[in-house]
Amino acid sequence: MPSTRKQQKDRGRDRQYTRSRPEGRRTPSREVREAATTSTPDSRPPREDEVLTGPALSRSRVLLDALFGPLPERNFAVRFWDGSEDRPSGEVAFVLALRHPGALRRMLLPPTQAAMGAAYTQGHIDLEGSAEAATAVAEQVADRLRHPGRLLRLVTGALRLPRGEEAEDSPNGVSPARAQRGRRHSRARDAAAVRSHYDVGNDFYRLFLDRRLVYSCGYFPSESTDLDAAQEAKLDHICRKLRLSPGDRLLDIGCGWGALVLHAVERYGVRALGITLSDPQARQARERIAASGLQDKCAVEVRDYRDLPSDMRFDKIASVGMVEHVGRRRMRTYFREVACHLEPGGLFLNHGIVSLEGPPDRLQRVRLIALRPLTSFIPRYVFPDSELVSVAELTAPGEREGLELRDVESLREHYARTLRHWVRRLEANHEAARRLVGEATYRVWRIYMAGSAHFFTAGHIGVVQTLWGKPAADGSVSLPPTRADLYAG
Repeated sequence: MPSTRKQQKDRGRDRQYTRSRPEGRRTPSREVREAATTSTPDSRPPREDEVLTGPALSRSRVLLDALFGPLPERNFAVRFWDGSEDRPSGEVAFVLALRHPGALRRMLLPPTQAAMGAAYTQGHIDLEGSAEAATAVAEQVADRLRHPGRLLRLVTGALRLPRGEEAEDSPNGVSPARAQRGRRHSRARDAAAVRSHYDVGNDFYRLFLDRRLVYSCGYFPSESTDLDAAQEAKLDHICRKLRLSPGDRLLDIGCGWGALVLHAVERYGVRALGITLSDPQARQARERIAASGLQDKCAVEVRDYRDLPSDMRFDKIASVGMVEHVGRRRMRTYFREVACHLEPGGLFLNHGIVSLEGPPDRLQRVRLIALRPLTSFIPRYVFPDSELVSVAELTAPGEREGLELRDVESLREHYARTLRHWVRRLEANHEAARRLVGEATYRVWRIYMAGSAHFFTAGHIGVVQTLWGKPAADGSVSLPPTRADLYAG
């Protein structure tokens, strides 16, 4: 049967890529290609994957060119569902494996960051090699999708691909983080949002965190510092900034598994209370406190920071990796509660991730509230209701509540390095993670942490420690005149 002009064009595209395939790989034969586009009355209709394997290869290549640029300009290889590869001549950072003819369609429809991430977590694509490098490439795709004309062409191209079926060994997939009910950042909804992330299981977190289970960025004094030492250095850095001394009353908001509480009590002789919204975290923290024999010096409770007794006071307060869950509209409430429970002259250290893209305008705020939970991967699959504010949005509410900003330190590069440690450890424990939480959840954590490492490195997000004082009646704050004591000894 004579070939159509379109079939000839498709065969030409396939021949164009044959040279970059491994030895022995061949493009589909002419007979297979033509059988894929025609059938006889007495033959069974071919399955979708059989019908579209040939054209889907060429259509996928056209779409890949539009997404990532020509093959020689890429830093990664592509492996197709039939085992063939397109590989640039230079070194590759990773391999993008398309597991069925409709994989790119699943990745691009709808054209959102969430869809690209879901294509990986649900097993339509695989990433072999550096997941962080893959995230950097995905960011380039996101930039291309912002151009209306290019977006239309990409969507049109994706619609020409088959829907595809799940591969037999694909993960079951994870549903987007359960839609939270109730008013955004209400107590009940915040508790549900936090638990959806942290209650995945203590054993899972042990696979990639340090021995203290510190789930925030480490502090690396040197290139040779390992993760355990970096987390200990970070805990000590916080205690030094707070100028902790024996007998101080310390509150740790969002205490996790109790690492800071224990460190402050053991090293600095304080009395400490930690609060968290996660029951598994609290149980583990209490077990560790009991094992250390420090029940009379510290405690951990499951409690919202807004529900502390109004007459409870502390000399020092810390909040590490919790402010991201507060919400832009609740930021002033957050600082008001801190100021209420901090003694005059006392200190408050806030450690949190911030956006480095500046405060959003009114239209951007509307988009963040309405669209981000649906289109962005992390709020949809990882941290429901999380919001990153700018440094300006973080500091202004604190000043309005009578706190004085005394010190700001960025630890952006430290967080990128911490995340790379976590990703390497998680990847090394892939099989154990799959047994504990399933393949899909493993993939969610792998891609979210690798992606975060990229965004810290690229300067899209940062992490800052802000040190605040609550001036006493005479204006004094319990701080020495210089920072020399932070680095002494």
